[in-house]
Amino acid sequence: MSQSDVRLRGIIKNYGKADVIHGIDLDIEPGEFAVFVGPSGCGKTTLLRMVAGLEEISAGDLNIGGTRVNDLGPSERGVAMVFQSYALYPHKTVFDNMAFALKIAKTPKTEIERRVREAADILQLTEYLDRLPKALSGGQRQRVAIGRAIVRDPKVFLFDEPLSNLDAALRTKMRVELATLHRRLGATMVYVTHDQVEAMTLADKIVVLNKGRVEQVGKPLDLYNKPASLFVAGFIGSPQMNFLGGELAARHGVTTIGLRPEHLKVTDGGPIQGTLRHSEQLGNETFAYVSAGAFGDITARMDGTLGLSPGSAISLGFASEHLYKFNADGKRVD
Repeated sequence: MSQSDVRLRGIIKNYGKADVIHGIDLDIEPGEFAVFVGPSGCGKTTLLRMVAGLEEISAGDLNIGGTRVNDLGPSERGVAMVFQSYALYPHKTVFDNMAFALKIAKTPKTEIERRVREAADILQLTEYLDRLPKALSGGQRQRVAIGRAIVRDPKVFLFDEPLSNLDAALRTKMRVELATLHRRLGATMVYVTHDQVEAMTLADKIVVLNKGRVEQVGKPLDLYNKPASLFVAGFIGSPQMNFLGGELAARHGVTTIGLRPEHLKVTDGGPIQGTLRHSEQLGNETFAYVSAGAFGDITARMDGTLGLSPGSAISLGFASEHLYKFNADGKRVD
């Protein structure tokens, strides 16, 4: 399987006078699984489509495998894209769906047969090659769409929220399958999602985008443990980080204090006093949603069950080493 790096230098996208991507610099290494993540409207899909050649680059340079590709069409860039919708031909079999691009390229029949069957084996689709898409589950259809990309032996795989149409259980299963596929192929993959759980579980490198700019780039646990800003701290992690201001923040010389839900503990005489609004008791863990007066609404995550009912007084404490400190500009300070 091919491997190529992807280098973005000063990438800008505008529509008329409105800039939506603001001078992005980014390196994706050969064989890396990079995930673009951020809320709706942050520019992640636009950025992916510029890499694919489906959106024109307004300014900057895009290099794939050492070649500047700004002026090359999608088919000339050596990329293959898997979309949110499976976009399968309903009247064609699984085999013919996977082989379609190769047939258009006039690839020899023996080579088509080899590539399709090899991809089908990787994706556990061999027994379904003669079926039509309507006879497949959602997960199987998505695997066919991925297989259609694999047979092209691209330099870079591009994924645009490929799991968003699947139910929760199937999304979890497909995450495992995608991670396994990446390890098996060793290919360069760029993946777009709004789901930070997908980002955390799939990525070698996460690129957090906000309003067309890169907020932070790093390994999943680096972003979780060392978020560079309030935005990243609030986006990476579920439930999200709690943000506290007022006297507690002032005591530490900053504007905002952050606390992960798992770092809050129920304790007598803790510095955070409040009322339990609701608890989600999931067996192995509990999420407690607390109204804490001047601190606002706070979420705590704890092991096991919580022996309190809604309306009960609750006291929360934390260890000082778990505090995250942010200045008035929203940047984390040590």
